[in-house]
Amino acid sequence: MPRGREEKVLASKSGLPSRPQVSHHADVEISVLVSDWEGHRLLDSGDGFKLEEIGGVRMIRSEPKAWWSKSLPATEWARAIAEHEEGGREGRWKLKGNCPKEWETQLGKLRFQLRFMDNSKQFGVFAEQSPHWKWVAARPQKLEPRPRLLNLFGYTGAASLGAAQAGWHVTHVDASKPAVAWGREDAMTFVKREVKRGNKYEAIMLDPPAFGRGPTGEFWKVERDLAPLLRACRELLSPQAQFILLTVYTIDASSILCHNLLEENTRGLGGKIDIGELALKQEGNGRLLPLSLWGRWTAAGKA
Repeated sequence: MPRGREEKVLASKSGLPSRPQVSHHADVEISVLVSDWEGHRLLDSGDGFKLEEIGGVRMIRSEPKAWWSKSLPATEWARAIAEHEEGGREGRWKLKGNCPKEWETQLGKLRFQLRFMDNSKQFGVFAEQSPHWKWVAARPQKLEPRPRLLNLFGYTGAASLGAAQAGWHVTHVDASKPAVAWGREDAMTFVKREVKRGNKYEAIMLDPPAFGRGPTGEFWKVERDLAPLLRACRELLSPQAQFILLTVYTIDASSILCHNLLEENTRGLGGKIDIGELALKQEGNGRLLPLSLWGRWTAAGKA
């Protein structure tokens, strides 16, 4: 499968430790991965909102990263049949008469069931993540037996479904009851138990929230808890480990932070580290909407 379009920007080359025996401790490049999923369209963005269409459903959602002005006239925005309104704890969806509550869309051979979620502005998939799904799907063909992938904070399971179809044996973990019912155990608790059981994985994906609560009240705070979780994940890597893929949505972070965390927790394993941003490309003017940071450690010979 294609990986999606990629644009590379050279970052600062100073201030990072140089370790000659491991190639990924040298220069750092920041890559922008842009979704090429035809089933999702970013029609416009600006003034704190985005206008998008997925599976034929046009919607408006708030977007704190859209600091610029809108490009399309108000008449185009008025054609949306769903709008998420902020307010209360998580806001609510306002649907026009012909808008479905549930619908489907497709990416390659995968079909996703989408749904407007109560108390959330999400609907089941993050389109900007599609370059990761395609990259992961291309990994397992040369591994026997069926390689094992651990997907932490897996949400509704879009990445897990794609990986499983491509040949991965997937373990999916998410502490959110609605997410798992759609697609539960606290991620750190699960990882520690897997270490005690002696279980190993060839790949680990992490997409942690900035904050959240587990099923029995555990409180997650990304700046405090992500580093210990990665240290625990290191113990789950098998001798045939292929990659660790980290996605972070914290707005005030940097992809260099992802590099430093992965460098610290893969030290001595060789391989390389790639970092960057995930973005959607706006139709018409080609403007990029940055949505997430990512970092990826790949074992030597597995890139």
